[in-house]
Amino acid sequence: AQALAEGISRSQRDDVVTLPLADGGEGTLDALGGSNRVSQVTGPLGDLVSARWRISGNLAVVEMAEASGLLLAGGPQHNDPLAASTLGTGEILVEARTAGARRIIVGVGGSASTDGGLGAIRAMEPVVRFSGIDLIVACDVATQFLDAPSIFGPQKGASRAQIELLERRLSSLADMYLDEYGVDVTALPRSGAAGGLAGGLAALGAQLVDGFDLVAEEVELEDAVSTADLVITGEGHLDKESFNGKVVGGVADIAARHGVPVVAVVGARDLESDVPEGVSVVSLVESFGKERAFEETTACLTSVGSRIVDPSAP
Repeated sequence: AQALAEGISRSQRDDVVTLPLADGGEGTLDALGGSNRVSQVTGPLGDLVSARWRISGNLAVVEMAEASGLLLAGGPQHNDPLAASTLGTGEILVEARTAGARRIIVGVGGSASTDGGLGAIRAMEPVVRFSGIDLIVACDVATQFLDAPSIFGPQKGASRAQIELLERRLSSLADMYLDEYGVDVTALPRSGAAGGLAGGLAALGAQLVDGFDLVAEEVELEDAVSTADLVITGEGHLDKESFNGKVVGGVADIAARHGVPVVAVVGARDLESDVPEGVSVVSLVESFGKERAFEETTACLTSVGSRIVDPSAP
């Protein structure tokens, strides 16, 4: 965003407003103000990790990938899909509660685990101490609880046999949540987010919400778009999913309501993707070639910013 803004400023002295956005997955913490706390918690495979989070007044923001993320496990090739746990995420939630948070936003995405949130719940026990806490889970997918292993298991390094075992585990866990908390997590949209962490927290009374909508409301995106002449958004790879609940699609929908044109600046794109009316796409790979787009990304973005407002710019 800063590189694009710099390019625009070079070509035209317009007011440029930058707003960080996320869809509930990785980047949610930074979009909602960035971290101001770091905690030592249990990582997805049991090692201690340093996890960033934020507290301001009675609001805390936690990003589960900071404590239980796939990258912390070394990626899918080094992950243990059966052992990976959300224990560390629960430990941060306890710290946030102890620090005085009464409203906690949990961004879920990029998880190593498919434990249905059991690790987090064990860390949070006794769960009665979370009564009266407004727990909000910002989800980046609408997947249901029992579908999490088959849809996301392969991304986490799970074999077919492991996926079947994880499905049986989540089924048993759903029965346990129903017995203990009176909540049928299998019927809840988004409950499969982060390997079922969303469903586990929902069993404790958490609200499961669309991550983009939550972040957009928190940063007052619609107000900014309504007074803009042009909106620029982007992502690494534009494909058919980009306009289905992701940041680019959410921004385009808001801009369309206000009749504001959108430019989506992307690393690369699926040429077959349907682009909504009012949205134009600039691909760095198409504009600068793959090698330069990857090696000189910031310079390419600055150049694109200049060209958007002045097509004759270099």
